[in-house]
Amino acid sequence: MRAQRTIDDVEMSPFLRKIVLFSSGGSFLDGYALSIIGVALVQLGPALGLTATDQAMIGAASLAGIFVGSILAGRLTDGLGRRTMFILDVTAIGATSLASVFVASPWQLIVLRLLLGFFVGADYPIATSLITEFVPRRARATGMGVVSIAWYVGATAAAFVGFALVDVASGWRWMLGSAALPCVFLLVGRRDIPESPRWLARRGRIEAARATVHRVYGEDVELDDEQPVTTRFAAVFRAGYARRVVYLGVLILCQVVPMYAMYTFGPQILEAFGLGSDRMSILGEALISVFFIVGSIPAMFWLNSLGRRPLLIGSLALMAVGLLIPGVAPAAPAVVVVVAFGIYAFFSGGPGILQWLYPNELFPTEVRATAVGVAIAISRIGVVVSTYGLPLFLAAFGVGPTMLVGAALLVVALVWSIVDAPETRHLTLTEASALTPREQGRQ
Repeated sequence: MRAQRTIDDVEMSPFLRKIVLFSSGGSFLDGYALSIIGVALVQLGPALGLTATDQAMIGAASLAGIFVGSILAGRLTDGLGRRTMFILDVTAIGATSLASVFVASPWQLIVLRLLLGFFVGADYPIATSLITEFVPRRARATGMGVVSIAWYVGATAAAFVGFALVDVASGWRWMLGSAALPCVFLLVGRRDIPESPRWLARRGRIEAARATVHRVYGEDVELDDEQPVTTRFAAVFRAGYARRVVYLGVLILCQVVPMYAMYTFGPQILEAFGLGSDRMSILGEALISVFFIVGSIPAMFWLNSLGRRPLLIGSLALMAVGLLIPGVAPAAPAVVVVVAFGIYAFFSGGPGILQWLYPNELFPTEVRATAVGVAIAISRIGVVVSTYGLPLFLAAFGVGPTMLVGAALLVVALVWSIVDAPETRHLTLTEASALTPREQGRQ
């Protein structure tokens, strides 16, 4: 007798929520590790005698690692499977974080931050592919919303940990090493998460895929029509899909460059606006991070009720306004600056979720992780350059022009999204990843 339901039709279960929670751990680690270095730099500068160039290289190192890690791991994840990489990368993140406690020179820290970024970048295509391939269509936006919120929660946690340790002798060592603690939690939670049944089916392991579906969802659920397909890296660059990859790379780049700059050098930026120094600027960064979290919660539901495209376009416009205000009036009262940053952070919720959701919806199973990795990597090229250059640009031109550059990037993303942003609400993964007649016409 034919089953009446597929994965796209099921309800969320406790086990599926567990998959979402522990798959979001890599995003938490990214937010935590990226932000904790910004706080640690308050002590690191004097402790290791860092120059402006050293600080720029430390800030950019993890992002360069993400660039390489997301590409290589995306390809490996499509070739070797989600679960194997799912365990290895978190183990490596914990080991690298512990090693950071013992650094004695700037170059050692730069190398370790590069490695940390590599393994964090590896988790992006692994974890988001697992969520996308396990949860039903109505839960994809909320599942990716948890991934996005996890990043901000990690960043907020880092700010509070830094606030507590900034006056402690050698507190920066404890800050950098503390990222190992959530790794232990994640390893325990990830140990019984199975391989993606969609990936198993695409690799021709149909019986194993069906067994996983029945174990996770029940005997009355069948896998969608997933036929064995040979995975090739070049598939993400063929006509139609190539345009999607480029659009997503630019969209994510324009969105995350201002955000990463704010988190990596948040205390310095807030000090430039006259919003306190040392501990108080760290606390101010934590407050802004809360706005990111708060904005992501309604966005998870608006993506289904309003749609992906309208929410993205409206949010990018308001985010640009949020950075334009302090850019035009850097000497404005503190309350105006905080409100402007709050607007920017709150409306980052929708685009923040879509940077994970869109790449996973718009590409088929056999190249999904590869496409996520490539899109993330494209964006990180700009992020590496901007993070390296931000402290130098800030010193040379001031905080106002720095904010205007961020606003300009968001305008670029806005215009490009008006042209190319798709609507994938209510579509199955097969429907969302299929090329449209317009895209097929370009082949």
